[in-house]
Amino acid sequence: MSKLVLVLNCGSSSIKFGLFDISKAEIPRKPRWNGKVDGILGSNPTYGDSLTEPHPIALGSEHPYSDALRQIIDQTQQQLHGGTLVAIAHRVVHGGSQYFKPVRVDAEVLRDLRSYIPLAPLHQPFALEAIERLLRFDPALPQVACFDTAFHHTLPEVEQVLPLPYAAFERGIRRYGFHGLSYEYMALHLPELFGEQAKGRTIVAHLGSGASLCGMQGLQSVATTMSFSALDGLMMGTRCGALDPGVLLHMMEVEHLSPARVGEMLYHESGLLGVSGISSDPRVLLQREADEPRARLALDLYVRRIVREIGSLVAVLGGLELLVFTAGIGEHNADIRQRVIQGLGFLGLKLDEAANQAHARVISLAESQVMAAVAFTNEEWMAAHHTQALLQAKQDGL
Repeated sequence: MSKLVLVLNCGSSSIKFGLFDISKAEIPRKPRWNGKVDGILGSNPTYGDSLTEPHPIALGSEHPYSDALRQIIDQTQQQLHGGTLVAIAHRVVHGGSQYFKPVRVDAEVLRDLRSYIPLAPLHQPFALEAIERLLRFDPALPQVACFDTAFHHTLPEVEQVLPLPYAAFERGIRRYGFHGLSYEYMALHLPELFGEQAKGRTIVAHLGSGASLCGMQGLQSVATTMSFSALDGLMMGTRCGALDPGVLLHMMEVEHLSPARVGEMLYHESGLLGVSGISSDPRVLLQREADEPRARLALDLYVRRIVREIGSLVAVLGGLELLVFTAGIGEHNADIRQRVIQGLGFLGLKLDEAANQAHARVISLAESQVMAAVAFTNEEWMAAHHTQALLQAKQDGL
């Protein structure tokens, strides 16, 4: 009988899901079944999976998120085909300084994780709401939290400490880093693709609606651009990235904006959307940059910040052998990759234009001093893998 794990990736208005068979030691990389509920808090929510095209669904106005979860669970039951659902795994963005590895969630763990909501307001509250509601649906079914911060616990202290009074570090105010499930999958997958070269000085660019970079040596995180919260580092779709803290003081003290209003601006109104005034999607901006100066400016700034941050990581790593693009933009947007690599020409990086346009695995020329590559991430599989290990450890009494 198949043992199945449902993996949920919960955002503010959508829930992605995938069903993985963990019966064998090697879990298939592709889910048995997957899909997405989108527009949960809007007027036109949709449901789609690997068997059906996205189509409108009815969610109650009182508890739409709970209704969406119920829809997913009901559909999951129809996809078991004689197998047993043994756990539900959740991508939880922030594990703080306490949770370094996946954990089965109970009331105490849930209470701890709620304290990190201010550090990841776009994701943390929704993952925790899903866990809480699913615990009510079936208290006996294990709910497993897999943390985006966990992979970065290998950061050296000099990278973790922020230049504040040291007591802040002792209180847990430090660089955590995010997108850890994606980077952890890269640490596993890149040696499969590139062998020993992946174990050298590598930078992975996770470019999606949220974006960050991770500098790796020996397949471990040694530096990353996101910090205490998921606002730091690269410019993103609607998030600002690194910003002079004096700007925030000015907004609150001189312009009299409340902390809540500033937070709304930094998370939802900045980045590509804020600068362009058009869209948070670089595909839209690329179509309009010829006629819209602010679209062009937003793209120029977006690329400039990526190039600047890669340069800083190269300095920390002491060089670079492999640059990998992943996540939605990194995997699919050849124009953004081309502009980033063009900005890194000083490293001896040379782009293979045809390979880049074809989204090939290797997109640099043979004579390039740094290999540039595209690799597909798989955060959901990583969560299933962790859940399998956690359940096995419990079975073995570890």
